[in-house]
Amino acid sequence: MTRNFEQFPDDDNGNVLWQMAEDGDDLTEAHEIEFSIAFQTEEQAEKCALYLLKEEQKISMFEDEDSDTAEWVITIYVYMEPEYSDIVDLEEWFGKIAEQHGGEYDGWGCMAYVYDDEDVEEEST
Repeated sequence: MTRNFEQFPDDDNGNVLWQMAEDGDDLTEAHEIEFSIAFQTEEQAEKCALYLLKEEQKISMFEDEDSDTAEWVITIYVYMEPEYSDIVDLEEWFGKIAEQHGGEYDGWGCMAYVYDDEDVEEEST
């Protein structure tokens, strides 16, 4: 498989999406993508969480006790096809929201959906 640099640009997002495609993940199927914003205080995180809920976003919030410093993390769950331009747009939007609420945008991730064609054929027989 040859990398299409228009679909998978040579940057962090393009590299992750390319790796997903290389691993056999079907990027034409919708995935639940998790975007994260980190905060120093619970109060900052709560204000941002309320804002995101008003924007009709599905979120969770927790204190990251494994972090070197006490940190509150909001995860925003977006069900979408993992397409480069959409991810970049959402990163920009969440980055602005994080900044407005005293937080820091911390990236995205999602579960890979890789299906073995042989397993599908066996299940259908």
